[in-house]
Amino acid sequence: MRQKFGLLGEKLSHSYSPQIHSMLGDYEYKLYEVSPLELDPFLRERDFDGINVTIPYKKTVIPYCGALSQAARETGCANVLLRRPDGSLFGHNTDVSGLMYLLEKTRYDFSARKTVVLGSGGASAAALAALRRLNARDVTVISRTGEDNYKNLERHRDAGWIINATPVGMYPETGVSPIPNLDAFESLAGVTDLIYNPYRTELLQRAKEAGACAQNGLAMLVAQAKESAEHFTDGRIPDPKIEEITLTIARQSLNVVLIGMPGCGKTSVGASIAEMTGRDFIDADELIVKRTGRTAERIILDDGEEVFRKLESGILREICKKSGTVIATGGGAVTRPENYRVIRQNGVVFHLRMDVSRLPVTGRPLSARAGAGVLAKERMPLYESWSDFEASNDGIEHTAKHICGVFMNAEINV
Repeated sequence: MRQKFGLLGEKLSHSYSPQIHSMLGDYEYKLYEVSPLELDPFLRERDFDGINVTIPYKKTVIPYCGALSQAARETGCANVLLRRPDGSLFGHNTDVSGLMYLLEKTRYDFSARKTVVLGSGGASAAALAALRRLNARDVTVISRTGEDNYKNLERHRDAGWIINATPVGMYPETGVSPIPNLDAFESLAGVTDLIYNPYRTELLQRAKEAGACAQNGLAMLVAQAKESAEHFTDGRIPDPKIEEITLTIARQSLNVVLIGMPGCGKTSVGASIAEMTGRDFIDADELIVKRTGRTAERIILDDGEEVFRKLESGILREICKKSGTVIATGGGAVTRPENYRVIRQNGVVFHLRMDVSRLPVTGRPLSARAGAGVLAKERMPLYESWSDFEASNDGIEHTAKHICGVFMNAEINV
């Protein structure tokens, strides 16, 4: 009989775990979405050979275990349950080693400066255990109500590294950061956010802007899954598999986002990319028409550009938090600075170029009013600074193929 493995949690619809485990071994891996009221009978029935455990049950499952590994005892959390031959459960924690893998990639000396850990839950416990193994010299846990809290963060301005072990900024509540301003951290070398959806949280984007190293939690997720799979199968999986799977999941989850001048072909090229890749396609301007019954031109003429820009920003906040999508933005999306982080949170951004002489102005009031050349001169520095890559629209299919090729071979960074 084929063994049963899977993931236990309360809400699992956006989990990457089935994809990851499909690349780790040839075994069944199911999602066990269980409510708190259903948890006790599920664990007593034990109709599984091994499961991973996620929010909110990592601590709850501990009393059901007949034995615990050192990591599980140390953290008070188990994210792996293995059913032993006698039917009892063995609880283990692979989050600790997963986070160690992630932190060791930085080559940072955690014994050199203070490390600040945001949050005091299960993820925080794993972070503390990992930091102990890395000989961290000085670690401070920030909680909402403890002695060290978010109101007195200035006390820790000497911190060299910050680890976010809270869900603040996680999908679907994106665009927020547990620390509004990183300027106070004068010696900050890096930030590790255990969140991996979105790929670039608000906190990580602010860290990059401050010149610090930025890491999301995707490689940790894959690393802990790899160790789980080794326990499931009693086999050994080489470490390079972690990077291979991390990159694959990143490419699958990131959006292809097109920016560029009005009329440069973002809609037609974006639709072609979506068809080639089997992804959903969303055109921000078309979605505005669907929602309001009016075109961008009509809204700008009737209500003014500022009204339209606010509406456009709201649409971008909604669609850019999605994953694995092709998105065409409006030509003026880059004129509002707050859209920068929104677009980049889950996106690889392409600036689609077209010679100004070929740009249409009909139905585009701003281009018609100022002239496409003037508008292009104003916006070109924004398109260039906001984008990861550029592509010239030399024909819809040709350009779409080019962008797909660049996307599939690009180095993916936070």
